[in-house]
Amino acid sequence: MKCLLENVPEELPGITFLSGGQSDIDATAHLDAMNKIGGFSWKLSFSYGRALQQAALKAWMGKEENMNNAQAAFSHRALMNKMAALGQWDSSLEDQ
Repeated sequence: MKCLLENVPEELPGITFLSGGQSDIDATAHLDAMNKIGGFSWKLSFSYGRALQQAALKAWMGKEENMNNAQAAFSHRALMNKMAALGQWDSSLEDQ
């Protein structure tokens, strides 16, 4: 964050990091931690392709009967990342 604050102009609308190599929970936690620091004008986010899909693919397992579980898993990850983008995520939300 120090590097970004010292080098990124305030006029930039946002910064998006890749989430590759991180677990879905780690990517969410890292995004939340940066947004909780605050003090910047730009939006911070991750490109969440893998982080959003991981739980849904695991729930789905390629079986049509698991479709509802996969959709629920995807919706949960999307909500957790929304909360992290606002700096309002906490790991206790993962158990709800």
